[in-house]
Amino acid sequence: MDAASLIVPEWPDAPANIGALATTRAGGVSQGPYDDGLGGGGLNLGLHVNDDPQAVAENRARLQALLPGRPAWISQVHGNGVVDAATVGPDQPVRVGDASIAVQPGVVCAILTADCLPVLFADRGGKVVGAAHAGWRGLAGGVLGETLKAMRAAGAGEITAWMGPAIGPLAFEVGQDVFDSFAAALPGVDIGFAFRRQPELGGKYLADIFALARLMLERDGVTSIAGGIHCTATERDRFYSYRRDGVTGRQASLIWLK
Repeated sequence: MDAASLIVPEWPDAPANIGALATTRAGGVSQGPYDDGLGGGGLNLGLHVNDDPQAVAENRARLQALLPGRPAWISQVHGNGVVDAATVGPDQPVRVGDASIAVQPGVVCAILTADCLPVLFADRGGKVVGAAHAGWRGLAGGVLGETLKAMRAAGAGEITAWMGPAIGPLAFEVGQDVFDSFAAALPGVDIGFAFRRQPELGGKYLADIFALARLMLERDGVTSIAGGIHCTATERDRFYSYRRDGVTGRQASLIWLK
Protein backbone atom coordinates (compact mmCIF):
# COMPACT_ATOMS: atom_id res chain seq x y z
CA MET A 1 0.00 0.00 0.00
CA ASP A 2 1.44 3.39 -0.99
CA ALA A 3 0.49 6.98 -0.24
CA ALA A 4 -1.51 7.27 -3.46
CA SER A 5 -3.99 4.69 -2.18
CA LEU A 6 -4.79 6.73 0.95
CA ILE A 7 -6.45 10.05 1.70
CA VAL A 8 -4.88 12.24 4.37
CA PRO A 9 -7.58 14.74 5.35
CA GLU A 10 -7.07 18.37 4.40
CA TRP A 11 -8.23 19.63 7.76
CA PRO A 12 -6.79 23.03 8.70
CA ASP A 13 -8.27 23.21 12.20
CA ALA A 14 -7.26 19.73 13.34
CA PRO A 15 -4.89 19.71 16.33
CA ALA A 16 -1.29 18.69 15.73
CA ASN A 17 -1.45 15.64 18.00
CA ILE A 18 -3.91 13.59 15.96
CA GLY A 19 -3.49 11.18 13.08
CA ALA A 20 -6.23 10.61 10.53
CA LEU A 21 -6.65 8.90 7.18
CA ALA A 22 -9.20 7.38 4.85
CA THR A 23 -8.59 4.37 2.64
CA THR A 24 -9.64 3.87 -0.97
CA ARG A 25 -10.28 0.62 -2.86
CA ALA A 26 -6.63 0.42 -3.93
CA GLY A 27 -3.64 -1.19 -2.26
CA GLY A 28 -4.92 -4.60 -1.20
CA VAL A 29 -5.29 -8.20 -2.37
CA SER A 30 -9.06 -8.71 -2.76
CA GLN A 31 -10.29 -9.98 -6.11
CA GLY A 32 -13.50 -9.97 -8.14
CA PRO A 33 -16.05 -7.32 -7.20
CA TYR A 34 -13.82 -6.33 -4.27
CA ASP A 35 -10.82 -5.42 -6.45
CA ASP A 36 -9.37 -1.96 -7.08
CA GLY A 37 -11.58 -1.24 -10.09
CA LEU A 38 -8.61 -1.48 -12.44
CA GLY A 39 -8.02 -5.22 -12.36
CA GLY A 40 -5.64 -5.23 -9.40
CA GLY A 41 -6.03 -6.19 -5.78
CA GLY A 42 -8.57 -4.24 -3.75
CA LEU A 43 -8.30 -3.03 -0.16
CA ASN A 44 -11.67 -4.30 1.04
CA LEU A 45 -11.74 -4.02 4.84
CA GLY A 46 -15.23 -5.42 5.44
CA LEU A 47 -15.60 -8.97 6.76
CA HIS A 48 -19.38 -9.00 6.24
CA VAL A 49 -19.54 -8.65 2.42
CA ASN A 50 -18.65 -12.25 1.40
CA ASP A 51 -15.08 -11.49 0.39
CA ASP A 52 -12.38 -14.11 1.07
CA PRO A 53 -11.68 -13.76 4.84
CA GLN A 54 -7.97 -14.35 4.28
CA ALA A 55 -7.86 -11.48 1.79
CA VAL A 56 -9.64 -9.19 4.25
CA ALA A 57 -7.23 -10.24 7.00
CA GLU A 58 -4.27 -9.36 4.77
CA ASN A 59 -5.86 -6.02 3.84
CA ARG A 60 -6.45 -5.20 7.49
CA ALA A 61 -2.87 -6.17 8.34
CA ARG A 62 -1.56 -3.83 5.64
CA LEU A 63 -3.62 -1.00 7.06
CA GLN A 64 -2.68 -1.73 10.65
CA ALA A 65 1.02 -1.52 9.74
CA LEU A 66 0.44 2.21 9.15
CA LEU A 67 -1.31 2.79 12.47
CA PRO A 68 -0.27 3.02 16.13
CA GLY A 69 -2.66 0.23 17.10
CA ARG A 70 -5.43 -2.09 15.99
CA PRO A 71 -8.46 -0.25 14.58
CA ALA A 72 -11.51 -0.46 16.83
CA TRP A 73 -13.81 -2.27 14.38
CA ILE A 74 -17.40 -2.04 15.61
CA SER A 75 -20.61 -3.69 14.38
CA GLN A 76 -22.42 -0.86 12.57
CA VAL A 77 -26.23 -0.96 12.46
CA HIS A 78 -27.30 2.45 11.03
CA GLY A 79 -28.18 3.70 14.48
CA ASN A 80 -26.74 6.35 16.80
CA GLY A 81 -24.91 4.35 19.46
CA VAL A 82 -21.44 5.52 20.54
CA VAL A 83 -18.73 3.14 21.76
CA ASP A 84 -15.54 3.75 23.75
CA ALA A 85 -12.91 2.60 21.24
CA ALA A 86 -10.63 1.47 24.07
CA THR A 87 -13.13 -1.29 24.90
CA VAL A 88 -13.02 -2.78 21.38
CA GLY A 89 -10.64 -5.65 20.68
CA PRO A 90 -10.29 -9.26 19.51
CA ASP A 91 -10.60 -10.55 23.07
CA GLN A 92 -13.70 -8.49 23.85
CA PRO A 93 -17.37 -9.10 22.95
CA VAL A 94 -18.42 -7.48 19.66
CA ARG A 95 -19.43 -3.87 20.30
CA VAL A 96 -22.48 -2.61 18.42
CA GLY A 97 -22.67 1.05 17.47
CA ASP A 98 -22.19 3.57 14.72
CA ALA A 99 -19.57 5.79 16.30
CA SER A 100 -16.62 5.57 18.64
CA ILE A 101 -14.49 7.99 20.64
CA ALA A 102 -11.00 7.79 22.12
CA VAL A 103 -9.17 9.72 24.83
CA GLN A 104 -5.99 7.64 24.98
CA PRO A 105 -3.08 7.97 22.55
CA GLY A 106 -2.80 5.09 20.10
CA VAL A 107 -6.46 4.02 20.31
CA VAL A 108 -7.77 4.08 16.75
CA CYS A 109 -11.40 4.91 16.00
CA ALA A 110 -12.52 3.29 12.73
CA ILE A 111 -15.63 3.43 10.52
CA LEU A 112 -16.41 1.31 7.44
CA THR A 113 -18.41 2.80 4.56
CA ALA A 114 -19.35 2.27 0.92
CA ASP A 115 -21.60 5.34 0.30
CA CYS A 116 -22.59 6.28 3.86
CA LEU A 117 -20.88 9.37 5.24
CA PRO A 118 -17.89 8.94 7.56
CA VAL A 119 -17.30 11.91 9.87
CA LEU A 120 -14.11 12.31 11.90
CA PHE A 121 -14.04 14.57 14.95
CA ALA A 122 -11.26 16.17 16.97
CA ASP A 123 -11.31 18.34 20.05
CA ARG A 124 -9.30 21.49 19.20
CA GLY A 125 -7.39 20.99 22.44
CA GLY A 126 -6.23 17.53 21.34
CA LYS A 127 -7.93 15.64 24.18
CA VAL A 128 -10.64 13.59 22.44
CA VAL A 129 -11.23 12.21 18.94
CA GLY A 130 -14.17 10.39 17.40
CA ALA A 131 -15.51 8.79 14.24
CA ALA A 132 -19.12 8.35 13.13
CA HIS A 133 -20.86 6.29 10.45
CA ALA A 134 -23.70 8.40 9.05
CA GLY A 135 -25.92 6.80 6.48
CA TRP A 136 -29.16 8.72 6.03
CA ARG A 137 -30.91 6.78 8.79
CA GLY A 138 -28.13 7.32 11.31
CA LEU A 139 -27.71 10.94 10.27
CA ALA A 140 -31.42 11.70 10.68
CA GLY A 141 -31.38 9.64 13.88
CA GLY A 142 -28.76 11.88 15.49
CA VAL A 143 -25.54 9.88 15.35
CA LEU A 144 -23.43 13.02 14.92
CA GLY A 145 -25.03 14.73 17.89
CA GLU A 146 -24.61 11.62 20.04
CA THR A 147 -20.91 11.48 19.11
CA LEU A 148 -20.46 15.12 20.05
CA LYS A 149 -22.29 14.55 23.33
CA ALA A 150 -19.99 11.61 24.19
CA MET A 151 -16.88 13.61 23.30
CA ARG A 152 -17.96 16.56 25.44
CA ALA A 153 -18.71 14.24 28.34
CA ALA A 154 -15.15 12.94 27.96
CA GLY A 155 -13.67 16.44 28.26
CA ALA A 156 -13.75 17.87 24.74
CA GLY A 157 -13.95 21.61 24.29
CA GLU A 158 -14.38 23.16 20.84
CA ILE A 159 -14.74 20.40 18.24
CA THR A 160 -13.83 20.38 14.56
CA ALA A 161 -15.06 17.83 12.00
CA TRP A 162 -13.98 16.34 8.68
CA MET A 163 -16.37 14.65 6.26
CA GLY A 164 -14.90 11.73 4.31
CA PRO A 165 -15.88 10.10 1.01
CA ALA A 166 -19.62 9.45 0.61
CA ILE A 167 -22.25 9.32 -2.11
CA GLY A 168 -22.42 12.77 -3.65
CA PRO A 169 -25.33 15.10 -4.43
CA LEU A 170 -25.48 14.10 -8.10
CA ALA A 171 -25.87 10.39 -7.28
CA PHE A 172 -27.85 10.06 -4.04
CA GLU A 173 -31.41 9.29 -5.18
CA VAL A 174 -33.92 9.19 -2.32
CA GLY A 175 -37.68 9.13 -1.74
CA GLN A 176 -40.12 11.29 0.17
CA ASP A 177 -39.46 9.24 3.32
CA VAL A 178 -35.88 10.52 3.50
CA PHE A 179 -36.98 14.13 3.02
CA ASP A 180 -39.62 13.71 5.73
CA SER A 181 -37.09 12.14 8.12
CA PHE A 182 -34.79 15.15 7.90
CA ALA A 183 -37.67 17.62 8.11
CA ALA A 184 -38.62 15.93 11.39
CA ALA A 185 -35.01 15.77 12.62
CA LEU A 186 -34.38 19.46 11.89
CA PRO A 187 -37.66 21.21 12.75
CA GLY A 188 -37.67 24.85 11.71
CA VAL A 189 -34.52 24.46 9.60
CA ASP A 190 -34.58 25.02 5.84
CA ILE A 191 -33.54 21.66 4.39
CA GLY A 192 -34.92 22.33 0.92
CA PHE A 193 -31.57 23.34 -0.57
CA ALA A 194 -30.22 19.86 0.24
CA PHE A 195 -32.87 18.12 -1.88
CA ARG A 196 -33.51 18.52 -5.62
CA ARG A 197 -36.78 17.03 -6.85
CA GLN A 198 -36.41 14.88 -9.96
CA PRO A 199 -39.72 14.68 -11.88
CA GLU A 200 -38.19 12.23 -14.36
CA LEU A 201 -37.56 9.87 -11.45
CA GLY A 202 -41.17 9.81 -10.33
CA GLY A 203 -40.79 12.77 -8.03
CA LYS A 204 -37.84 11.41 -6.10
CA TYR A 205 -35.03 13.66 -4.93
CA LEU A 206 -31.29 13.94 -5.29
CA ALA A 207 -30.05 14.53 -1.74
CA ASP A 208 -26.86 16.23 -0.56
CA ILE A 209 -25.72 14.22 2.45
CA PHE A 210 -22.78 16.58 3.01
CA ALA A 211 -25.13 19.58 3.29
CA LEU A 212 -27.42 17.68 5.64
CA ALA A 213 -24.48 16.70 7.84
CA ARG A 214 -23.37 20.35 7.96
CA LEU A 215 -26.83 21.35 9.16
CA MET A 216 -26.70 18.70 11.88
CA LEU A 217 -23.20 19.68 12.98
CA GLU A 218 -23.92 23.40 13.01
CA ARG A 219 -27.08 22.85 15.02
CA ASP A 220 -24.96 21.06 17.63
CA GLY A 221 -22.31 23.77 17.84
CA VAL A 222 -19.69 22.65 15.31
CA THR A 223 -18.78 25.44 12.90
CA SER A 224 -15.37 24.23 11.72
CA ILE A 225 -16.17 21.57 9.10
CA ALA A 226 -13.78 20.36 6.40
CA GLY A 227 -13.94 17.72 3.67
CA GLY A 228 -17.04 16.58 1.83
CA ILE A 229 -15.42 16.60 -1.60
CA HIS A 230 -15.26 12.93 -2.67
CA CYS A 231 -18.20 11.03 -4.19
CA THR A 232 -17.99 7.27 -3.77
CA ALA A 233 -20.55 6.58 -6.50
CA THR A 234 -19.00 8.60 -9.32
CA GLU A 235 -15.30 8.06 -8.51
CA ARG A 236 -15.54 4.43 -9.67
CA ASP A 237 -11.83 3.68 -9.82
CA ARG A 238 -11.16 5.06 -6.37
CA PHE A 239 -13.98 4.01 -4.04
CA TYR A 240 -16.34 1.16 -3.29
CA SER A 241 -20.01 2.09 -3.73
CA TYR A 242 -22.90 -0.10 -2.62
CA ARG A 243 -25.47 1.93 -4.52
CA ARG A 244 -23.47 1.67 -7.72
CA ASP A 245 -22.31 -1.95 -7.57
CA GLY A 246 -24.39 -3.85 -5.01
CA VAL A 247 -21.79 -6.50 -4.18
CA THR A 248 -18.72 -4.51 -3.22
CA GLY A 249 -16.12 -3.85 -0.55
CA ARG A 250 -15.80 -1.31 2.25
CA GLN A 251 -13.28 1.47 2.80
CA ALA A 252 -12.37 2.92 6.20
CA SER A 253 -11.97 6.31 7.83
CA LEU A 254 -9.80 6.36 10.95
CA ILE A 255 -8.59 8.80 13.61
CA TRP A 256 -6.40 8.59 16.71
CA LEU A 257 -4.50 10.66 19.25
CA LYS A 258 -0.72 10.56 18.98
